[in-house]
Amino acid sequence: MSLAKAKEIVSGNPVAVFSKTYCPFCVSVKDLLSKLGATFKAVELDSEKDGSEIQAALAEWTGQRTVPNVFIGRKHIGGCDATTALHREGKLLPLLTEAGAIAKTSTA
Repeated sequence: MSLAKAKEIVSGNPVAVFSKTYCPFCVSVKDLLSKLGATFKAVELDSEKDGSEIQAALAEWTGQRTVPNVFIGRKHIGGCDATTALHREGKLLPLLTEAGAIAKTSTA
């Protein structure tokens, strides 16, 4: 059930961040996405009644037990380090745009 819920969240949003409210790495990722103007769904696992089950299901699905657990365009990206590395490499913005999390701007 929890895995199905996680997959539904991932498939229903251009960007999904499984997070915990007290996690500084989660805050960093959400701040970065916000600064880039990305639309994302944050699921605060410590506020969800089935949060620990969702986290366990995510670990089984992705092999990652920690938060944040970031998905862009239905693809597992990883955590804070992976997300910020993509940004440093100039690859995050194109991924977000391709996923539909950032509106494409017209140059006309």
